[in-house]
Amino acid sequence: MKYILVLIAALFFTINSYAQQEGSAWKTLSLVTFEMEFDEFMGMDVQKPIYMQPVLDLSGEEITVKGYIIPLKGEKAQSHFMFSAYPYKMCFFCGNAGPETVLQAFTKDKVKVPYTSKPITIRGKLSLNHGDVNELMYTLTNVVVE
Repeated sequence: MKYILVLIAALFFTINSYAQQEGSAWKTLSLVTFEMEFDEFMGMDVQKPIYMQPVLDLSGEEITVKGYIIPLKGEKAQSHFMFSAYPYKMCFFCGNAGPETVLQAFTKDKVKVPYTSKPITIRGKLSLNHGDVNELMYTLTNVVVE
């Protein structure tokens, strides 16, 4: 019994540490499920996000995420870009990751962030998309690079 309690404590610590790894909120943002729902605009069933409470608690809050820039235009620097938990070849649009692993970012004062294939850390105010299938699930505004 003692070993089981130690194992449970170690597992909890590991999960909690991973969720807060490097000050990034991606693990919390992954706490979402999906349900199929008919969308009038699209004229078909689409996946709608069901955010778990830890994600809802982050709505409107400033969060920090570490990840990769996915450019939206063919420019060397952008003030509006997609940001992914995974590198370009593994991101939601190019690999097997889910839609909860990307967000759109709008920088503070439209400061342009130079593209890099290396991971960077950004901070901004989170908003959740509850139903517009033409937009990403997550948006960060007033983004600054840490």
